[in-house]
Amino acid sequence: VCKNGISNGGLYKRPFNEHFEQAPMYVAVLTYLGFGVGTIFGYVRDFLRACGLERCNLAAEREEQKDFVPLYQDFENFYTRNLYMRIRDNWNRPICSVPGPQFDLMERVTDDFNWTFRFTGRTIKDVINMGSYNYLGFAETEANALKTVADVLQNYGTGVCSTRQEMGNLDKHVELENLVAQFLDVEAAMVFGMGFATNSMNIPSLVGKGCLILSDELNHTSLVLGARLSGATIRIFKHNNMQSLEKLLRDAVAYGQPRSRRAWKKILILVEGIYSMEGSIVRLPEIVALKKRYKAYLYLDEAHSIGAVGPTGRGVVEYFGMNPEDVDVLMGTFTKSFGAAGGYIAGKKELVDFLRTHSHSAIYATSMCPPVAEQIIRAMKCVMGLDGTTQGLQRVHQLGENTRYFRRRLHELGFIVYGNDDSPVVPLLLYMPGKIGAFARHMLTKNIGVVVVGFPATPIAESRARFCVSAAHTREMLDTVRTADVLVKLTSDTSVGLDVSAWIQTQMED
Repeated sequence: VCKNGISNGGLYKRPFNEHFEQAPMYVAVLTYLGFGVGTIFGYVRDFLRACGLERCNLAAEREEQKDFVPLYQDFENFYTRNLYMRIRDNWNRPICSVPGPQFDLMERVTDDFNWTFRFTGRTIKDVINMGSYNYLGFAETEANALKTVADVLQNYGTGVCSTRQEMGNLDKHVELENLVAQFLDVEAAMVFGMGFATNSMNIPSLVGKGCLILSDELNHTSLVLGARLSGATIRIFKHNNMQSLEKLLRDAVAYGQPRSRRAWKKILILVEGIYSMEGSIVRLPEIVALKKRYKAYLYLDEAHSIGAVGPTGRGVVEYFGMNPEDVDVLMGTFTKSFGAAGGYIAGKKELVDFLRTHSHSAIYATSMCPPVAEQIIRAMKCVMGLDGTTQGLQRVHQLGENTRYFRRRLHELGFIVYGNDDSPVVPLLLYMPGKIGAFARHMLTKNIGVVVVGFPATPIAESRARFCVSAAHTREMLDTVRTADVLVKLTSDTSVGLDVSAWIQTQMED
């Protein structure tokens, strides 16, 4: 087990434990063998389709365009046709209730091997929700809690129909931005209607040609897209690997830009607070130390960490006991912990003022709708205690307790679970491609809704189930998931990588 403890001369004020155990060799061999067999059968089925012996329902090239560069016939389309389609029923499931700790699901079946679906008219009730990013449980429908949101809906309507620079700058937006700045203890903040666009449309405003972006290899697609759209040079460092990052920083300072050897205009480090597929937490103290040493800028995406970690839910900056001024650009979303939509950029007033006039998302995108802004205000005031209660703080503490309990119990069962002990994103490694669909289907038969993830969202040999823990989960719900016979069967399955040392230790203790 790889456990990263306190290091670097006391940079960390608390233990920092992460787990990334490698699977036994036979598990890796069986995993690649499974993909190999699936690929062979995929080519056979493509041959049958080409001969007209099997029907293909996906988009295909028209006969008149056969001499053109193909639009669809690439490997990803091959993967979609022949592998993804076999387990497609595990995604895009239609939910017909609030995605709280439990939800209702519309039952659907397929008659053509997942190419199309039809609804049965039956609703699957009270499915335990282990997939939504409802970290603090603010995805709720309790009338008293949503009273202010209902009032704003009545007074402002549903939409703004304009951008912030035209007729879409409402008092609710100003109130929310001031509250976000207060919550993060920074000078100013700006909010946007879409979390993905907060990254992809703002990074190009901050860097451009002649600048260098150093990006973690596991950064979210929104960060990757924003970096590519900026026109800056992009270099990738290994995930949470400070030696890899420092080497890139040292080379950037020593050698400058290719060919001309001029100094880079800016060096921007892109990282996330909690990585949504690995469950790992950024090594922020070490990155800040490197950033200061090499005079770089730091862009921190707290989409999954804001509200979810830290003594009072203020993200990884508070989690490590650091000064928010150490981070040049603080970014986060309201789609997870706050049960709403949109995102924010926060930091120095000069930064925010610059983005108000240069950000594509601010200039061209429609403003955040007022009821959503009020939902964020309601949730954030609750976390800050400005509503006169301690309910928000209780939710933060409950999330931490649930996270540590659930992770500990999975480790005791012997599973390989990635990530930090304090991360509410809990990836349980499945490895075998055939287990992706089987695991999700069997869990649903036990009224447990899970998210399963495979290639290309993860490395091809590291398919997984990703649990997201919520403060709204009761101990009984977590125990129901933990003791589901599907998980019990997996512990005895030789094609699933298990943490053998943890399992032996648990047996000895018992």
